[in-house]
Amino acid sequence: MQNRPCILLCNLKPAKMRGIMSHAMVMCASTPDKVEILCPPAGAKPGDRVTVQGYEGAPDDQLNPKKKVFESIQPDFLVSPEGRALYKGVPWCVNGGFITAPSMRSCGIK
Repeated sequence: MQNRPCILLCNLKPAKMRGIMSHAMVMCASTPDKVEILCPPAGAKPGDRVTVQGYEGAPDDQLNPKKKVFESIQPDFLVSPEGRALYKGVPWCVNGGFITAPSMRSCGIK
């Protein structure tokens, strides 16, 4: 995972994981048998914002864990049969390029 581009969800409440403070979640295509890190499009740079057409707006500074925002929207995160990350059927993009799963298809994203 080191020195590899990935997609991060950064507005989560910081939490300790294995004794280290975590401030983000790595987004992955996921099945019960396999997990694969989602890939940004070529040319994406660290800090570029992920967008989903029709869901524009400013992100919350930090998601309130008591409101379970992530848990309520996560079931709508899917990988298409073409390998694109989707939210409610709409592709996730960075600077107009698609976020993809390298080999996994038609599965969830966690």
